[in-house]
Amino acid sequence: MSSSKLVFAPLSYTGWGSLENLLPEVRKAEAKRILIVTDPQLVEIGLTRNVTVPLEEEGFDITMYTEVVPEPPLSVGEQLVAFTREGGFDLVIGMGGGSALDLAKMTAVLSQQEGRVEDYLNLSGTKEIQVKGLPKILIPTTAGTGSEVTNIAVLSLDSTKDVVTHDNLLADVAIIDPELTLTVPPKVTAATGIDALTHAVEAYVSINASPTTDALALHAIKLIAGSIRTAVRDGCDRQARIDMSYGSYIAGLAFFNAGVAGVHALAYPLGGQFHISHGESNAVLLPYVMGYIRKSCEGRMADVLEAIEGRSNDLSKEEASRKCVEELVRIVRDVGIPQRLSQFDIPESALEELTKDGVKQKRLLARSPMVLEEADIHRIYQAAYDGEVVEGKKQ
Repeated sequence: MSSSKLVFAPLSYTGWGSLENLLPEVRKAEAKRILIVTDPQLVEIGLTRNVTVPLEEEGFDITMYTEVVPEPPLSVGEQLVAFTREGGFDLVIGMGGGSALDLAKMTAVLSQQEGRVEDYLNLSGTKEIQVKGLPKILIPTTAGTGSEVTNIAVLSLDSTKDVVTHDNLLADVAIIDPELTLTVPPKVTAATGIDALTHAVEAYVSINASPTTDALALHAIKLIAGSIRTAVRDGCDRQARIDMSYGSYIAGLAFFNAGVAGVHALAYPLGGQFHISHGESNAVLLPYVMGYIRKSCEGRMADVLEAIEGRSNDLSKEEASRKCVEELVRIVRDVGIPQRLSQFDIPESALEELTKDGVKQKRLLARSPMVLEEADIHRIYQAAYDGEVVEGKKQ
C-alpha cells in the first residue's frame, strides 16, 4: 500500500454533555463579535439557546444568521459571505445539520478572501484560497454529515452540486454532543444516518484507504448499523443516539482521509436536479452502486458485512459480498427511505441528464475501486430506477 497523508485537524470534544466545552473554547479564541450560523428550525424549538444563553451571560456580542436551507444553493453562500464581510465578526460558530456547518466554515474562510464564492468552486472556480480565515467552532445536531471534521462545503448549482474545498475550511474546534440529536425527527435521523453509513462504506472500499481509515470506517459501520434502526424508532434512546453520533464522527474522519466515490458522485445530480436531500440521495443509490462494483472489492465488502452483523462468518468472499449488498438494501428499507428513484417521482427520461452530470464528478469517481465510465453510471441509475441490483464487469 502506498504512503498516504492523514489529516485529523479539529480539536474534538465528544460524548454526552460535551457542549459544556463551548464557553471555555470561545474564551480561548478571545472573540468579541460572534456569528452563529444555524438552522431556523433549531431556533424555533429552542435548541440554539444551549449555545446562545451561556455566551450572552458571558457578555459576548452575538449575531444569529438563520437564512440556512437544505442543500443550500450558491446564491445562499454568496449572501452569507457578503453578510459576514459587513459584520466585522471575529469568530464563527456553526450549529445544525450539514448545510449549516458547511456554510459556517465556508463563510469563515471566504469572507476574508477577495472575490465571490463561485470563484472558488472545485469544478469551475479560478481562484485559490490564500488565508486561514476566521476561527470556527462547529457543533452538529444531526448524526450524519461529518462536516464538522472535513474541509469541504457543498453547494447546489442548477443541475448538480459543487464544493469549496481547502484545508483552511477545517474547524478549529468540533463539539459532538449526542444530547443535541434527541430532537431530530425519524425521517431526518434515517437520512443522515444512512449518509454516515455511506461515508464509512465508501471510505473502506476507496482506493485511498489506509490501515488508519480502515479501522475508523469499520468501527463506524458497526456502530451505525447496530443503532440506526433503534434511533429511528425511538429517538430518545440514549445509547442509540450516542452510537450514531460517534459513528458519524469517526466515519467523517475516515472519509475525509480516504474519500468517498461512486455513491456520492451519483447522488450530487439527484440533489441538484430534483432537490432530494443528500442523505436520501445517498441512501437510494447505496445498494445499487455497491452491488455494481461488488466484484472489484469482494474482500472489502466481506469485511463490511462482518462489521454490519457484528460477527465473523464462514462465507466465501464472493458469498459475503453478495450478502453485504442484501444487508444494505435491508437497512435502507427498515429505516423507511424509498428504495427506487421512481419513488421520488423522477421520470425515467431524466436518467440521461443525471448520467451527464454524474460523469462530471471526477474528483469523487477517481476513488472508486471500479472505474465507472458513462455507460456504467447510466446502468446504475437505471438499476436504481428499476429497483434491481445489477453487477458491473470485474476489472
